[in-house]
Amino acid sequence: MSILTNISELLQQGQASQVKLLVQQALGEGIAPEKVLNEGLMAGMDIIGKKFKNDEVFIPEVLISARAMNEGIEMLKPHLMAAGIASRGTAVIGTIKGDLHDIGKNLVKMMLESKGMTVIDLGVDVPPQKFYEAAQENHADIVCLSALLTTTMNEMKNVVKIFAANNKRENVKIMVGGAPITQEFCTAIGADCYEPDAVSAAEAALAFCNHTYG
Repeated sequence: MSILTNISELLQQGQASQVKLLVQQALGEGIAPEKVLNEGLMAGMDIIGKKFKNDEVFIPEVLISARAMNEGIEMLKPHLMAAGIASRGTAVIGTIKGDLHDIGKNLVKMMLESKGMTVIDLGVDVPPQKFYEAAQENHADIVCLSALLTTTMNEMKNVVKIFAANNKRENVKIMVGGAPITQEFCTAIGADCYEPDAVSAAEAALAFCNHTYG
């Protein structure tokens, strides 16, 4: 078994400390940091993502694997920067104003990071203006809006309005998600994308960025 395959399998098991050790070992053996990222960490998270979509694993397992991935990425970051490896895109994410739920948001954030994207997490109860300001400051490609309460979901429309009022709708894709959100709602408020789960959301986000940069 190669060390990269081992990293992938340990990540799937959520063995964060072992993942860190093997990432360090792989770098010590002269394996390129981008290869460790793509064929070790991201390969393992892709498998977890597919299993999650197929109901073979559930949110706790995904979170544990994502933590292991984040530990590995922290080890890799200085090496990736030194090698000039660019981010695959930038997303601003947060739970909309009036809503304090964050499990879904956190899951999407982890899946976006597992795709090699830079994620700016604004947290919960985020006012529409803050999404706009963060997107401009970080030159974001995508803004991801989360809501669990039907009483707060209409705040998503206010985010779309702010971007439109400032003539920035062409520059930034707006994704929406959460238990009460539907494709019909997404279309009605003028957002760009709705996905029913974190894995699909990350895949759609990366596709947007590939279109932008590709």
